[in-house]
Amino acid sequence: MSFRDRVLPAAPQLMPRLPGRVGFCLALLAALLLVASQSPALAQADAWTLLRQPGHVVFMRHAATPGGFGDPPRYRLDDCASQRNLTDAGRAQARRTGEAFRARGLAFDRVLSSPWCRCMETAKLLTERDAEPMDALSNLVGRTEHREQQVAALRAYLAGLGSDTRVLFSTHGIVINALVGINPAEGEMVIVKVGAGGEPSVAGRLRVE
Repeated sequence: MSFRDRVLPAAPQLMPRLPGRVGFCLALLAALLLVASQSPALAQADAWTLLRQPGHVVFMRHAATPGGFGDPPRYRLDDCASQRNLTDAGRAQARRTGEAFRARGLAFDRVLSSPWCRCMETAKLLTERDAEPMDALSNLVGRTEHREQQVAALRAYLAGLGSDTRVLFSTHGIVINALVGINPAEGEMVIVKVGAGGEPSVAGRLRVE
């Protein structure tokens, strides 16, 4: 038999046909990855929609600071220079967040803040007005003995709110965690739905980059 007449073995398939179950699983995985890639944008859009609905308020962790937690030793509330304050990037972040609200025609009826300077400044840069200090929003770092008292005060305040009152609470991550169990990033907002008796539940999260 000449070389020309020889029957050569079939070349192996580079892309073998996948069993039905495996193919289905791969297709499902691809679909899930596509949804996951779109989910942050969808979540942001949903968060803005929630803010237009009655019975929702915003708890915001102050904008970016030099890092770490708490304040330098011997800080004083009446001396901003002794505290951990916003960076220039944090101030720009707060302004961008305010611009995003105004672009959507959203404004707050009340603006409340922790007495700490970084929270007061975040609220003012965002809303372009002075915030009202609220002791229940005070930092809990190094003050954990006040946790239950502050959470109770916040719940009582929420219970007395009208459903159409849009409120911004500018505070610290540790306070938001104590209230709803969320650890937000600096500059991140947690949208809270106020239930019966002031019971708070997380409805969404929003951060303007």
